[in-house]
Amino acid sequence: MDKLRIVSYINEPFRNRKEAGSLLARELRELKEKEALILGIPRGGVVIAAELAKFLNADLDILLSRKIGAPSNPELAIGAVTEDGKVFLNDVLAFQVNVDMGYIEKQKSRQLNEINNRLKIYRKAHQKVNVRAREVVVTDDGIATGATMQAALMALRQEKPAGLTAAIPVCAKESAKKLTEYADKVLVLRSPDYLGAISQFYLDFSQVSDDKVIKILKEAHTFKKDEKRALGKSN
Repeated sequence: MDKLRIVSYINEPFRNRKEAGSLLARELRELKEKEALILGIPRGGVVIAAELAKFLNADLDILLSRKIGAPSNPELAIGAVTEDGKVFLNDVLAFQVNVDMGYIEKQKSRQLNEINNRLKIYRKAHQKVNVRAREVVVTDDGIATGATMQAALMALRQEKPAGLTAAIPVCAKESAKKLTEYADKVLVLRSPDYLGAISQFYLDFSQVSDDKVIKILKEAHTFKKDEKRALGKSN
C-alpha cells in the first residue's frame, strides 16, 4: 500500500459503523498474519476497531490520548497528552502559534483530567496493551479536520510501534494528506468532494454509549482468551 491510499471518492453513505468497519477491514487483509493491534478512538471508533480486529484476528484496545490545540484555533493540534500523562509537542507549530509553558501546563492538566475520567470507565474492562514493536492500526468513524487523529498518532509514535497505520472509513482529502506526516500509511475508504458532518455519511449514526464500548472491550478480551485456550489444547 502507498503512503496514502484512497479507495473511492464517492458520496455514498455506509449503512452503519459495523458495515464501514467490515469494508475497511478487507482493505487491510495483508495484516491478517502479522498479529496486529487495532486501536479505536472512543466512542464511535471502537465499533469500527472491533470489526477490524475480528476480521484480522488482531488484538483490540482503545486510544485515550487527547490533543493540545492552538490558543486561537483549538482544532489545530500542536501536541498530545497520553493516558500516562506524557506530553508531546510539535515544536515547529508550538513556536508558530507562540505558546508558552504556562499554556501547555494548563492544557495538559485539562486534557489529562478528561483522560482520567475515561480511564475510570474503560480500563476496568480492558488493560492497556503494549504498543512497542507491534503493527498498529488506529481508527475512528470519520475525520473532518483530523486534529484528534493527528494527536493520537503523534503520541503513539513515541511508543515505538513497528508500523503505524491510520485507517478511516470517511475522511476529508486534505486531512488524509496531512495524516501522512504522522503515520507510515493512511487508508481511506471514501473521500468525498465535500465533507461536512461525519453523520451525513452514515444512514445510522446512533450515539455509542460508554456501556457499548465496555461491552465491546470485554467481548474482545474473552474471545482472545478462548482462542489462546483452544490453541493450547491443539498443541
